[in-house]
Amino acid sequence: MVMTRRQLLKAIDQELVKKAIESAERRTSGEICVSVAPLFWGNVRRAAEKAFVRLGMTQTVQRNGVLFFVVPSRRKFVVLGDQGIHEKVGQDFWNHIALVLSEKFHDGDFTGGLVAGIHAVGEQLAAHFPHEVERDRNELSNEIDFH
Repeated sequence: MVMTRRQLLKAIDQELVKKAIESAERRTSGEICVSVAPLFWGNVRRAAEKAFVRLGMTQTVQRNGVLFFVVPSRRKFVVLGDQGIHEKVGQDFWNHIALVLSEKFHDGDFTGGLVAGIHAVGEQLAAHFPHEVERDRNELSNEIDFH
């Protein structure tokens, strides 16, 4: 069964996802965003890359933003890490995050998948880009993007 964006909105506990982002970001200078896309027929990775730019994720000071881009109507997602974090964790880490999301999403646990992915990403961001009380600020919105 193909899940529409509206159905996914009901299946995701937006407040819990937002709290997971806030919790992760309290420990790091990194930024985490979640975007849920409507039905489209183009390349999902390219659409994720465009959302990454549209959301201002390339503008973070340390290039340490991570985007969870979900296309429910196509049963696809992409997790993109900016240059700074990718250089620290490598492709194996992103493959692990994709596996975590895939397993949870396959079981219909979209909130659990996003929260688990955000937690794992937050751990790596905190390890490589720790929060600096004097300098750090929340650079991007923690609300789920539905554009």
